[in-house]
Amino acid sequence: MPKFSLSSLVRLVIELALLACLLTDAAGWIEIPGLTQLERWVYDARVRLFLPQTRDPRIVIVDVDEKSLSAEGYWPWGRDKLALMVHQLFARYRVRVVAFDTAFPETDPNAGLPVLEAAASGELRDDTAFQAFFERMRPLLDRDRLFAEEIQKHPVVLGFLVSAQAERAAVLPPPAFPASALADAQYSYFSAPGYSGNIAPLQAAATAAGHLYAALDPDGVTRSVPMFMQVGDDFFEAMSLAVLRVYLGNAPIKLERTIVVSGGRKVGWMRSVKIGDTVSIPLDERMAALIPFRAPGSYRYVSATDVIRGTLGADELKDRIVLVGTSARGLVDVRATPTQEDLPGVEIHASLISGALDNAVKSRPTETLAIAMLTILLVGIPFAILLRRLSALAATLAVAGVLAVLLAVNAWAWQARNLVLPLGGPLLMLTGLYFLDVVWGYFAETRHRRLLTDLFGTYVPKEIVAEMAEHPEEYSMHGQSVDMTVLFADIRDFTSIAETRTPQDLKDLINTFFTRMTVCIQDKRGIVDKYIGDAIMAFWGAPIRDAEHARHALECSLAMQKALRELDPLFDRKHWPALRIGVGLNCGTMSVGDMGSDFRRSYTVMGDAVNLASRLQDLTKEYGVGVLVSENIVRAVPDFVYREVDKVRVKGKREGVAVFEPLGAQGEVPADTLLDVARFHEVLAHFRERRWDDAEALLKGLAAAAPEVKLYRLYRARITQFRASPPDADWDGVFGYTTR
Repeated sequence: MPKFSLSSLVRLVIELALLACLLTDAAGWIEIPGLTQLERWVYDARVRLFLPQTRDPRIVIVDVDEKSLSAEGYWPWGRDKLALMVHQLFARYRVRVVAFDTAFPETDPNAGLPVLEAAASGELRDDTAFQAFFERMRPLLDRDRLFAEEIQKHPVVLGFLVSAQAERAAVLPPPAFPASALADAQYSYFSAPGYSGNIAPLQAAATAAGHLYAALDPDGVTRSVPMFMQVGDDFFEAMSLAVLRVYLGNAPIKLERTIVVSGGRKVGWMRSVKIGDTVSIPLDERMAALIPFRAPGSYRYVSATDVIRGTLGADELKDRIVLVGTSARGLVDVRATPTQEDLPGVEIHASLISGALDNAVKSRPTETLAIAMLTILLVGIPFAILLRRLSALAATLAVAGVLAVLLAVNAWAWQARNLVLPLGGPLLMLTGLYFLDVVWGYFAETRHRRLLTDLFGTYVPKEIVAEMAEHPEEYSMHGQSVDMTVLFADIRDFTSIAETRTPQDLKDLINTFFTRMTVCIQDKRGIVDKYIGDAIMAFWGAPIRDAEHARHALECSLAMQKALRELDPLFDRKHWPALRIGVGLNCGTMSVGDMGSDFRRSYTVMGDAVNLASRLQDLTKEYGVGVLVSENIVRAVPDFVYREVDKVRVKGKREGVAVFEPLGAQGEVPADTLLDVARFHEVLAHFRERRWDDAEALLKGLAAAAPEVKLYRLYRARITQFRASPPDADWDGVFGYTTR
């Protein structure tokens, strides 16, 4: 007898519970919605993987497209125009069958006959000339009659709509069979209480008609079409089935049924519908057929106006099945399908016709439940018991081997036998068992790493600990010089904010602020070095090397400003003041490593490049901007738009540095902002060349358009000061700051 530790026993119980859930779902005792949806997704994946890539020349779609609407007028067109289309298709192009992917439940709304009839029986009843004219024109104005006479001459199939409402309009075609034909057992099927059929003259003239309903699965995707649907006391065929019958010479249909006794009652299943001697369509338990989708471009689309006007070659449509549908955006007739989210509805009918003619309609075998249950029992239970005894490599190879066999058998059944075997449950079973085995096998190591992270995370950032635990051989906390980017962010006027809040309120405010800013930093792969009062220090480029550290930090600085404004509604509800921050950014060579004392250490950065970023953060309030970056950042990330703000000499530095305000990525900054930036750069050029009047003239225009911009006021004040006290002759345009 195999021996089980407590840990192994718990794992086995969990695995058997998983198998029990899958087994009860496969047997049909309960339905697990997530598993059912997984089966749908796996089915969709097979549809896309095995899509036929060739065009079917037998079917042509006459498209009421934008071109046709522009040339022939708004839809619906007059029935005389439709009559002309039908005449052209059969007389000029010699097609085999024409089907309309629409219904005609009302008389022609464009005809003027009712108006003339009213006049002929009213005010003009004694007008001999009008009466004679009316008698001559009556046949031409009765457009429904013209359309009916034309479709009566040819094999034309009409569609009709079904509705969940009880309203009924126009008439239906003769039924495929009455409901009483299914009295021998209990069947499942689609039904609808209401419909919009075709007006009687058109329905009587048509060779056949079928419903246009395509089944919608709970996830909103169409995968099947009911071949027979109950409306009232009768069952009616789908339009695609009607087209097939007509195309095959009005071939009779034969229904193949299976009846079993379950729980003392007879349960029937319409297994298939056979059309003539050559075509058979397998049906599911609700008399629906899976749609055999084809790849995009599998059917030729012809603009309806080209057919009406006869601009196509006479032999281009010969012997084709023609489906009249629409792809025009204003006449929305699209479906979400496994192949695309907006497939024109007419292609669903085309795919069913094409697949049926090729006997390529997929079906789920009667033994589907038995196959699913046997797979779980014969594979799942041995795996649950034996996987724990295998090494990680052996377990991986065993699962991969069984999975490969399962997929191969499934693919063979799909392609060679047109069978849809259950796959979602077995996939979930194998991956679930393997996942549990891997997770449980490495549970002790994972727990050890978590304890290590919790222990050392008190002293150094958890990101560093996580990397150290993952790849300790690659990690070093020794000091080193690395090209990095550092960021400082500070809340403006925080002292005055703190003076008006209670300690608890202030704690909640600052925690909310730090949390949101930290999310921005981590989203851009940065590491928070420390929180300094109301300020944040973060860096990029170590310990994990990042070639794009300057770009990530720059994107983070702009994201922080945006995130701060997104906090405004929350702050307003809590009666907190809206916050503003200044952000300073610089990149360059910095010292990074484990620094501190014997009592407390921290993984941090130091150096002149770090100090400059801190100085830039302080200068943001001097210029009234949200973000200031150094020229190093500008060189490292050249595809952003920057406004040069000044050349400054910060405390502790002898050389002046140019500082810039980033405005956004190129192509995302508005044109008027770009114009303002260009004008301000002209101001700087005039200012540094001591052309005070030229600089001030441009500044006045900028300040008039944006009086709230502090930068413009600052330079106007400098100009006023320099006019009164001109700078030295060797002045280089650099402004010196003596404070931090």
